[in-house]
Amino acid sequence: MNKKTPIWLTIAIAVIALVAGLLIDRYCLNPSTSHPGRDPKVKAMLNLIAQEYVDTVSPRELMERSIPLILRGLDPHTAYFDTQTSKISKNKPDGVVPDIGIVFITINDTIIVECVVPDGAGDKAGLMPGDRIMAIDGKSTTNGNLNTGEVMKLMSGADGSELTMAVLRQGNPQPIDVTVTRDRIKEHSIGSCYMMDKTTGYIKVNQFERKAYQEFVQALKRLQNEGAKRYMIDLRGNGGGYVNIAVLMVNEFLPPGQTIVTTRARHKKDDHTYKSDGKGAFQSAEVAVLIDEFSASASEIFAGALQDNDRGLIVGRRSYGKGLVQKDFTLPDSSVLRLAVARYYTPSGRCIQKDYTLQGINNYSLEVLERYNSGEAYYSDSIPIDKSQKYITSHGRTVYGGGGIIPDLFVARDLDGITNYYIDVRNAGMLQRFAFTYCETNRPSLNKMQDYKQFMRTTPIDNALLKEFADFADATAGIAPRWNEISQSRDVILTALKAQIARDIFGPMAYTSIKNRNDKTVQAALKALNRHQAAFPITVSAH
Repeated sequence: MNKKTPIWLTIAIAVIALVAGLLIDRYCLNPSTSHPGRDPKVKAMLNLIAQEYVDTVSPRELMERSIPLILRGLDPHTAYFDTQTSKISKNKPDGVVPDIGIVFITINDTIIVECVVPDGAGDKAGLMPGDRIMAIDGKSTTNGNLNTGEVMKLMSGADGSELTMAVLRQGNPQPIDVTVTRDRIKEHSIGSCYMMDKTTGYIKVNQFERKAYQEFVQALKRLQNEGAKRYMIDLRGNGGGYVNIAVLMVNEFLPPGQTIVTTRARHKKDDHTYKSDGKGAFQSAEVAVLIDEFSASASEIFAGALQDNDRGLIVGRRSYGKGLVQKDFTLPDSSVLRLAVARYYTPSGRCIQKDYTLQGINNYSLEVLERYNSGEAYYSDSIPIDKSQKYITSHGRTVYGGGGIIPDLFVARDLDGITNYYIDVRNAGMLQRFAFTYCETNRPSLNKMQDYKQFMRTTPIDNALLKEFADFADATAGIAPRWNEISQSRDVILTALKAQIARDIFGPMAYTSIKNRNDKTVQAALKALNRHQAAFPITVSAH
């Protein structure tokens, strides 16, 4: 507590024990167990506050403000939604806000963007995974001012309405303002699906939503009909979703009787092991799965199941490390407690969840950032490996636990062409704004094109497009051209511009296809598929 702490928050500490006792008594503990909710001293203290305290205090407000303080001592993913905001969270995985197309997590009173749904409002506005949301429409989100439900309520709104976020981004000492136009896009779990070459089908899975399995199978069959014999499943930036959906999707690739995932709860009777039924239609296809540090939860179940069964080649960087099973409990006033009730384990026995009790620079909220600082994102030998958590796959490969899935084929984070100029124009949203302006100006001619491939053949000369963009950023945001840096960032800027323009006219598949041409992780996976390194059983050692 400090001098600026509101009096209600100070008093709230007094009722934490009571609220914790009531919640735990009702849903978690054996009724015969003694706990603080029945402590006569707590009741006496509350009575004294009610009868003798100098100001009138609302017991209900004290209780509402105390609950987040209780949950803070549990894990980073347990959350509370009050009566007004519980409807927003209903049937939604953690921190999903469809109005702006992001998934966020609240850690140590900080709102952190976990993933950005491709082609969603947040993506179009330039939000990025790892962004820290410091304020929403001028209202601070730090220091416990808002709980998860209140944040979701602030972000949600009518289609076409705007909100402005103050965002603290890696590499920027000060927050930047990002304006998002809300757009409740259809919740398509499959962002892109296309043939990369004559035999390789690519599928981008945005989230494991309720319709994801149906969309996934449709995408697989469509690609199969177009000649696909092998598949690249892109789970980068996928924050997860429903475990049963991930299980169904993995089932398509496994023979009968293979373990997909195990959940272990507080009580053994609640443990459950999911196994394949052998009815999958793609059991013989070669599969490469792309992951990164923002692939979490159901994404890790999918990747871990294929890796531990030696069925798919995992390519990219170590995944996030979120392995807690959550369940929504509706409280008597219709508020909702989203409580962690079990942990996920891969078929070999690895726990997916990373340590959330760390303090200091390695604490949970900074862990992904620390991967960049420590070199893990750039060098495979910098990946922390706990030799005590050694596990063996079904065909004898060694894998390690300790949080997240370590890929079989490591691909460093790509920093080629990332200059200060590129960071400046990206953070200012210039890439998206230029693409929008370019499309509006040239829409009649662009709309006459058959597809994005024709656009790529007829796009302006690269030098002319780059000059037009540099002038636009100068005139719009006051970012003066720095041609030495622009030259270094030439490829990354041009790829981003062409992909953004193509998306605005032809949709997300065009965007992904253009971006993938210069995507080192995608290209590494394609080379591995060409060498049949994804053929069953996988023999590449995870590192």
